[in-house]
Amino acid sequence: MSVDFSFAGKTVLITGASSGIGFAIADGFAKAGATLFILAENDAVHEAAATLSERYGREIKGLQCDIAERDQVQQALGQIAKIDVLINNAGYQPMTPIRDTSEKVEADIRRIIDVNVMGAFNVSRAALPRIPRGGRIIFTSSIWGRTGEVGFAAYAASKHAVLGIMRSLAMELGPDGITVNAVAPGWVETDGALAPVRAEAEAAGISLEQLVEQYLKGQPIPGMMPPSSQAGAFLFLASDAAADITGQVLGVDRGSFIG
Repeated sequence: MSVDFSFAGKTVLITGASSGIGFAIADGFAKAGATLFILAENDAVHEAAATLSERYGREIKGLQCDIAERDQVQQALGQIAKIDVLINNAGYQPMTPIRDTSEKVEADIRRIIDVNVMGAFNVSRAALPRIPRGGRIIFTSSIWGRTGEVGFAAYAASKHAVLGIMRSLAMELGPDGITVNAVAPGWVETDGALAPVRAEAEAAGISLEQLVEQYLKGQPIPGMMPPSSQAGAFLFLASDAAADITGQVLGVDRGSFIG
């Protein structure tokens, strides 16, 4: 079998792609020749699209909407005729300690579920009529979607839920020739991942580096990963090489989760 990792002629939509892992995934697909749409809630998505457009010499379209709002999602995706590859990457990751009963934590819990769970469902549902046979849906989960972590119960719950959605859609959409899988990143050095850890370190009176070292203790391959480390897994799952893979979780975590 000849495997082609070119995505020329394929249309790819990536959510949460204004920065971090999402931007790195977008860069990988742009490099591979895809017709690319990137979506995010903040207006930085337009700057990210402009950066990629300049880098690769063709238009990369930025779409701005809150994926927790179904009507906004429908309107944004109305600009796309066909979606060969959908990557549900958008996520929200604040700490939600169980003993903290503040209004902020209550609001964060609801927002986590609205974005990470309902948002992914909203985008998948709106995209589905545009996904042809042979299409791909790929979710970004997390190592905490396979385990758990102190202080991050709501985020971990949302990423477990993402895997439940992924597995169910794999069964539901398989007869239509659409594969559905997930990537579970480990510790990736992004602002989104480090912001709650920085707050936790300050509360504990230790440095960010000390707390990160504690989190990474026992990881077979040491150190945090750059966002670019994740792109290859998404490219693989979207490629012809993964045509017979569905309902699976691919961990890119330097061995943080082995099981």
